[in-house]
Amino acid sequence: MPSRFGTGELYGFDFNGLTPERVRELSSAPYKSLACPFKLVQPGKPVAKCNKKGGVCSLRQFVQDRQGRVKPRGEPVTTCPSRFLEGNLITQWVGETLLGTSTPLVISELPFLMGDIQAQAEADQDTVGKIDEVLVNAEGGVLRWCALEIQAVYFSGGSMENDFKVMRDWTGPGVPFPKVQRRPDFRSSGPKRLMPQLQIKVPTISRWGKKMAVVIDRAFWDSLAKMREEKDLSNCEIVWFVVSFVPGKDGRFSLRRDRTHFTTLDNSVEGLTGGTPMSLERFESQIRDRLPPP
Repeated sequence: MPSRFGTGELYGFDFNGLTPERVRELSSAPYKSLACPFKLVQPGKPVAKCNKKGGVCSLRQFVQDRQGRVKPRGEPVTTCPSRFLEGNLITQWVGETLLGTSTPLVISELPFLMGDIQAQAEADQDTVGKIDEVLVNAEGGVLRWCALEIQAVYFSGGSMENDFKVMRDWTGPGVPFPKVQRRPDFRSSGPKRLMPQLQIKVPTISRWGKKMAVVIDRAFWDSLAKMREEKDLSNCEIVWFVVSFVPGKDGRFSLRRDRTHFTTLDNSVEGLTGGTPMSLERFESQIRDRLPPP
């Protein structure tokens, strides 16, 4: 049976559970006109709108049988970072694990790396690096904090607009099969995006005696090579917080705590890059296999 990755969640709704009418309605809506169901509502401020063009929160694999029926396979793969904000689950979990509180304060985009002093002055002290979020437990007069990195997954392949064109005129039955081929690009999301962030930030944060928390979903974690793990929190530099999806209510999925992993930076890099490099002998053997015959 053919399989392709398509919309897993659309504006927070399980795409596979939508009626044809709802598919047409949501796929035609201007994304900035709809509220993001995962961002926290702050007192005195307007409801946060979706900032993801098209409103796709996650991808999911779909299969089509010989009769043309379309069914989902596996869990969603998170493509929008805001998807991780559901119910404040992440900050509670990280706070409990690393800071001893389920209600840490959250400080976003805190300056971390500064450029050359002279160049900095000329650029009005412009910052060249920031920590996405810092969680803080300031109770008792002792400043306890950790850094937090949230990583969604990019995708490669055909644009989602190919699918939206079908959705806008969809009459059923069920949901449409993805129009073009695409896939979650774990290589771009891990080694190319997440790994440099960790390599830049973790050494200093670790010297300060603090931890880096990294949040990803189970599909992302399962794509990584096996990492050597530390048995105790005190011996690690990075704590991986892995979430998964379960059927929720009102046509939505719910995030749940899946597992934590304690690793060093070096072992995390091994996992992100695909494991330990092969031997010189084996590598050169591959070179010889591909050389043209004499």
